[in-house]
Amino acid sequence: MGSQESSHRPASQTEPRTARPIPPQCSQPGRNVKVAAGTRIDAFTLIDDAVIGEANRLGPFSRIRPGTTLARDVHVGNFVEIKNSQIDDGSKINHLSYVGDTTMGKRVNIGAGTITCNYDGANKHRTVIEDDVFIGSDTQLVAPVTVGRGATLGAGTTLTEDAPPDKLTISRVRQTTVPGWKRPVKKK
Repeated sequence: MGSQESSHRPASQTEPRTARPIPPQCSQPGRNVKVAAGTRIDAFTLIDDAVIGEANRLGPFSRIRPGTTLARDVHVGNFVEIKNSQIDDGSKINHLSYVGDTTMGKRVNIGAGTITCNYDGANKHRTVIEDDVFIGSDTQLVAPVTVGRGATLGAGTTLTEDAPPDKLTISRVRQTTVPGWKRPVKKK
C-alpha cells in the first residue's frame, strides 16, 4: 500500500487510472489518512486515521474510522461503517453494515445488514473472518468469534460460537404463524 495523494477514479472505467482530487461532495479526509493510487472515493465518504490501499472502491456514504486498513481491491459500499479493522485483498462489504474490531481475510463477501457485535457493555472484542468466507444478509457476529476459512453463514444468523471452515452455519428461530391472531387496534 502506497502513501500517494488521495485519488478518485470516475465511474467510467475507461479512463486511465490517474490521481484525481477527492470530489467536492466528499468530506476531506481527516487526520492521518493515506489513500493509494487507483482508489475511487464516492460522494459523502468520511475517512479518518486510516490506510486505504490500491484500487479500492469506497462509498457513497461510507465511513472509515480510526485504526482501519483496507488492502487492495476492497469494496466498501453505501452506509457501511468500518472501525479498527483490517480488511484484506478482494473483500466486499457493499451495503448497510458495521464492521468493528475485525480482522478479515481475502475474498470475503459480507451481506447487507451484517454487524460485528464487538462491545459487551464494558470491553471491546475482536472478530476474525478468514479467507473465502460468505456471510449472508442480516447476520450478527457476537465477538469474540472466528469464522473459519471458506465458511458460509446463512442469512439471519446470530453467530455466538466459532463457525468451522468449509461448512454452512445457520442459526434461526423456526418460523411460525399464529392462527386467529388479531392486530391490536388503537383506542379512540
